[in-house]
Amino acid sequence: MSTPHDLVGAINDLKKDLNAIVLAHYYQEPEIQDVADYLGDSLGLSRQAADTNAEVIVFAGVHFMAETAKILNPDKLVLLPDVDAGCSLADSCPPDQFAAFKAAHPDHLVISYINCTAEIKAMSDIICTSSNAVHIVNQIPADRPIIFAPDQNLGRYVMAETGRDLVLWQGSCIVHETFSERRLIELKTKNPQAEVIAHPECEATILRHASFIGSTTALLKYTQTSPLDTFIVATESGILHQMEKQAPGKQFIPAPPTGNCACNECPYMRLNTLEKLYVSMRDRKPEITMPADIRQAALHPIQRMLEMSV
Repeated sequence: MSTPHDLVGAINDLKKDLNAIVLAHYYQEPEIQDVADYLGDSLGLSRQAADTNAEVIVFAGVHFMAETAKILNPDKLVLLPDVDAGCSLADSCPPDQFAAFKAAHPDHLVISYINCTAEIKAMSDIICTSSNAVHIVNQIPADRPIIFAPDQNLGRYVMAETGRDLVLWQGSCIVHETFSERRLIELKTKNPQAEVIAHPECEATILRHASFIGSTTALLKYTQTSPLDTFIVATESGILHQMEKQAPGKQFIPAPPTGNCACNECPYMRLNTLEKLYVSMRDRKPEITMPADIRQAALHPIQRMLEMSV
């Protein structure tokens, strides 16, 4: 079958025909962001997935995000435009190895960052996002030991903010570990008026240069309210599209990665395209599925996150 010339129009028609909603992460390419019904970070997307009345959820993001939508909506069709859109952070925490790690700390509560597979969620007590990780850890009694997985950089940030001693799984995101401190300092020297803002998945060497640290949504809101007009942004560069749209008079400079690559773009997020989004809706695949026992076990820690984030 041929692909229509007007992809946006065709996607909008399919939304009506299927009673579908398109959820997209800020790290998607601008064309997908602009056609989405809801655009957000992991916490916002989880809330939207939990509340939607749509019969079909098209998730323009990566695999663990679509899995989360399916966990929350077992009877709905959940589509992911490119089934290979995975996550380096999720891949860094194999379920069998994490099960052994958890067994070695039997008295620990397990708080897992949402950037993990359904299998890891199923082994967790509470899920968190970068938006609410500090808030959730602060609600746990001080004498309760905690495993925090899978992102060690976010875990170290949470430790610094809460004063808690967490047992960290040593996982990380390839994008947020690619930023160069040396090149960031050089960029700051050339742009002394610029404010450095960063996502807490970045390494501590980057975070120490940031005036503001927050989730993707928090970074976006901060740039709108800050009196400054130039920002060096240390997170996946897809967010710059929304920053430029919502604060058109300001300048946004992507933090530089090591070398001359485009490593500040997530290769998995960028597997999704507008054409793949259309084809997935047209053909109703790739569909996200999982075993019922995994889904049911993963649901409770996600619900706890939503309850504790109010």
